[in-house]
Amino acid sequence: MAPITVHNSLKPGAPVPFVPREDGKVAWYACGPTTYDLSHLGHARNYVSTDIIRRILNDFFGYKVHFVMNYTDVDDKIILKARRKRLLELEREKPYSPEQSRELVVKAFLAYAKSNLPLLSPEDSPLALDENNYQERKDAGYGAVLAGGTLTGEGKPSDAEAMVKMHLNNMDSAAQALKSRSGFDGAEEVLLPYLDSLYKETIDTSDQTIFTNLTQAMEKAFSDDMEALNVLPPDEITRVTEYVPQIVSFVEQIIQKGFAYEANGSVYFDIAAFEKAGNTYARLRPESRNDKALQEEGEGSLSKSLEGKKRSGDFALWKKSKPGEPFWPSPWGAGRPGWHIECSVMASDKLGDQMDIHSGGIDLAFPHHDNELAQSEAYFHKCDHGEHTWVNYFLHMGHLSIAGSKMSKSLKNFQTIQDALATNYTARSMRIVFLLSRWNDGMEISPDMRKQADSWESTLDNFFTNIKAKLSEADGAPTNAVKDLSLTEISATGLTEELEQAKKDLDAALCNSFDTPTAMQVLLRLVRDANIYMNDKTVEVNLQAVEAVARWVTKIVGIFGLDPSAQPPYENLGWGSADAKAAADIDPKTAVKPYAAVYSGVKEEVQALSLSEAAVTTLLEQQNPEVEFAELEKSGERDVEKLALPYLRATSRLRDELRGIVSSPTLDPKKKQAILALSDRIRDYDLTDLGVQLDDQTDRPSLIKFVPAARLIAARDEKAALLAEKARLKEEARKAKAKAEEEKWEKAKVSPQDMFKGDAKYQDLDAEGLPTKLADGSEVPKNALKKLKKEWERQKKVHEEYLVKFGKA
Repeated sequence: MAPITVHNSLKPGAPVPFVPREDGKVAWYACGPTTYDLSHLGHARNYVSTDIIRRILNDFFGYKVHFVMNYTDVDDKIILKARRKRLLELEREKPYSPEQSRELVVKAFLAYAKSNLPLLSPEDSPLALDENNYQERKDAGYGAVLAGGTLTGEGKPSDAEAMVKMHLNNMDSAAQALKSRSGFDGAEEVLLPYLDSLYKETIDTSDQTIFTNLTQAMEKAFSDDMEALNVLPPDEITRVTEYVPQIVSFVEQIIQKGFAYEANGSVYFDIAAFEKAGNTYARLRPESRNDKALQEEGEGSLSKSLEGKKRSGDFALWKKSKPGEPFWPSPWGAGRPGWHIECSVMASDKLGDQMDIHSGGIDLAFPHHDNELAQSEAYFHKCDHGEHTWVNYFLHMGHLSIAGSKMSKSLKNFQTIQDALATNYTARSMRIVFLLSRWNDGMEISPDMRKQADSWESTLDNFFTNIKAKLSEADGAPTNAVKDLSLTEISATGLTEELEQAKKDLDAALCNSFDTPTAMQVLLRLVRDANIYMNDKTVEVNLQAVEAVARWVTKIVGIFGLDPSAQPPYENLGWGSADAKAAADIDPKTAVKPYAAVYSGVKEEVQALSLSEAAVTTLLEQQNPEVEFAELEKSGERDVEKLALPYLRATSRLRDELRGIVSSPTLDPKKKQAILALSDRIRDYDLTDLGVQLDDQTDRPSLIKFVPAARLIAARDEKAALLAEKARLKEEARKAKAKAEEEKWEKAKVSPQDMFKGDAKYQDLDAEGLPTKLADGSEVPKNALKKLKKEWERQKKVHEEYLVKFGKA
């Protein structure tokens, strides 16, 4: 195996060798979510990508990974969300009249616009902004942004434009609420900050349940989302509110070492003192160290009024709590932890003074992770030991973007994980999309990317379905022994060589900083080669060779987390589903009941046909799938597909025999019709509804395939719709033809002598009915007369045909 390399944000550029501190072990801390809202696809990108790397280290490279993750359950965003939610609840309880409610919404509407959308109230406008002129002001001030442009008129749209659109959406709802006089409904997003500005200091924060109720609910929602995405749970979870005493002690130690100072009840990290002692600040993003916007974002929106910093870049380790904020006791007074200090304390508590990996989204690199590094290295700093290394490898997951902007809660340009899984994705399809991109690259999900992911999944899904069906057809339960078959044991030398090459290629890809896009192409190429071999009519297919490929591919997709029912060492065949995982926990008799019911029903219907053919009567007498099922159950088998096979084979055999006798010349036509209808119904309804596909084969038993029922039903419905549409078009064509035929003969009724009679364009007709003079008395021109003669002759011909056809000649 080649040495593992990894992209390390601490050493930008090419991947560097990955060498954990302890042989065979990896200590890893991941920044978890701030639990104030539902998680979105951007979070899925971060935590699924993290999970993939963790699984590769664990199950492919064989490391024992100790994975720690935190929940941030006290933070400016949490405080604002919980506090504003409570204030709105209190406001709704007040006995406002409709006029008073409207007055409050108007004030909030204007305050929101002034704070976030200044172009809605231009200085040269004599009229104040209201719901009636809002649309006009919106188009004038921000029309270019809404049309896809930028605020400056240069470059491409980014987070600033996404923020404008988010604020405009909030104003849209509020303007509509004012127009419809619906009170607070629809205006909540502009009301929340306004109410907070009025009443935030009145909230009693000695009772912290207004905050913990929110964070606990969001933590549960996040955990459920991760489980739905098949993300492994952390080995250990930490929460900020459970670490406040340790945080206070940690900050005290940094002060004692001269790297922090207290000011007005807050404590700030002293970057200058830290660097003077020989340490490096902003090692991850040195170019961002003076970015005031990022510095302010890192400090939090509630911390702008804190005073006493020596330098603008110094950041808070401990914040003095203002009225309306949660607080804990400390040597510096009532306060709360700074955002960055929490991870330093919790990670150090669990993993010590050094760890192998620290990970998080790329947006956390500065200031969050840079500040984490600084304060942790300050805490562990020893004067005579040089600069302390707290993290060896920093892994940053790339952004998930939408329309050029990062997907984020603050921009409200996101789709929640819950909504995505309910509409556009399965856990597997979402993971495949992420696997097809490098974990450290930014990505924007496009239709082409979705199409590529769907094609990849479909190719592997069909491969697994086909090989399992072929092995079942051969009546040999797949054997684990084929995993290690050598070239001398398998005649399909070419496919085996391709498998061995795929193993080398995949190993090289994963050693190259967990290059999953290349790994996914390796799997796809091998599966396509196996499909070509399996469908080659010129060779005797060696199913063991194909099975060896399928088992290795199964192992890798299991490692990648694409099978929610799989467990290490991933020695199954094919991938399962969440439904299959749930079914495996059901009592076997209960699990196979639907399959047994189908067989029982089909058997009764065949018996009712009273057929005399020996092949059918023998099957009816001798087949006993219950015995075969009982043996499987006794052996401990819990795979529902395998348990169902006795009933499915028995059903399929009966159907095959029925199909075989319909060509008999002695078969009663009514029975033949009944057999054909029964045969189609078994395939298209009875088994399709159970997620079983029967592929009819010439001179061989039908091939039994397990396919998700929803997919089969959708295909059946699509086929029915196509047939219905074909029938509709055929009927329309028939009617159109009949109408044309009717119109043809209706026109043919008229004799050629009468066809120009009553035509106002002509004055005189000759004996044959041809015009001689025009309405003005002039002679019909020779060219016109020639054309009229041709029309007359055509009418004469069709009229004669009419007379013959309808017996009037």
